[in-house]
Amino acid sequence: MKEVLVLVDHVDGAVRKTTHELLTAARRLGEPSAVFIGRPNGDAIAALRSYGAEKVYTIDDAEINGYLVAPVAEALAQVAVRVGAEPSAVVLLSASAAGKEIAGRLAVKLGSGLITDAVDLEPGPVATQSVFAGNYTVRTKVLGETPVIAVKPNAVDAQPIDGAGTVQAVDVVISDAAKGARITASEPRQASGRPELTEAAIVVSGGRGTAGNFGPVEALADALGGAVGASRAAVDSGWYPHAYQVGQTGKTVAPQLYVAAGISGAIQHRAGMQTSKTIVAVNKDPEAPIFELADFGVVGDLHTVLPAATEQVEERQS
Repeated sequence: MKEVLVLVDHVDGAVRKTTHELLTAARRLGEPSAVFIGRPNGDAIAALRSYGAEKVYTIDDAEINGYLVAPVAEALAQVAVRVGAEPSAVVLLSASAAGKEIAGRLAVKLGSGLITDAVDLEPGPVATQSVFAGNYTVRTKVLGETPVIAVKPNAVDAQPIDGAGTVQAVDVVISDAAKGARITASEPRQASGRPELTEAAIVVSGGRGTAGNFGPVEALADALGGAVGASRAAVDSGWYPHAYQVGQTGKTVAPQLYVAAGISGAIQHRAGMQTSKTIVAVNKDPEAPIFELADFGVVGDLHTVLPAATEQVEERQS
């Protein structure tokens, strides 16, 4: 059975939900193995094992910390080549901004093909992919060995299953060329208490219709236990930070519930959220394009509709 490598996405050793989703997808293609950059603690190993990782390859991050993504791609390539003494493996990564950059560099190093923004996987491997700003869905296959696939967060339902989780340290050599871009300073984003936008099961986004007042959007998101997003129009107007932009030039989300409040539904925004399971639109304009995509629509002022919805949610929770 082919070994499928999954690059572990973690924050200070805590394994993120996206990795659980990738390990679940990996089981459809072969034997899942996790690649952990750093020194995992017992909780991290247990988390990987509980989602089916048969092996956990660990790589000392002493030569990787403090640089951009090039050393990670180089380290991952060395693991893939070692594992792929037989036509190896598929390599799966999260389709985040960093994940897609690592995937591109990795595909070049392996002389292989790359698929990004996959929303489903089946043996082959064949990926279902959202392309051309989300206007088309295609089924794609890499013809060469060791395909590299970046999978959208929330595209796969994470399903736990016991794996062996055998830990194996791997020594890698990072070239000087990969260390050409060093991080000179970083500042952690202030915690909001809400879930990470790309991982949230519920997202409430505001657009031009908020007129800069994101209070109702944040209140509904908090009542639902969801994340807050924003359209490019809201971000460009300085009403909300760019880190929360949903769309073609922002983040791609695929939650169970997406609420678009005061967002017209331009194709650039739809590209970032149209794979959401259920879409609810709130807009004063009954002709807004977002209604073509929505499962449920409310024609009305978000400053009236969202507070009423928040009140109802809070009453039912109490």
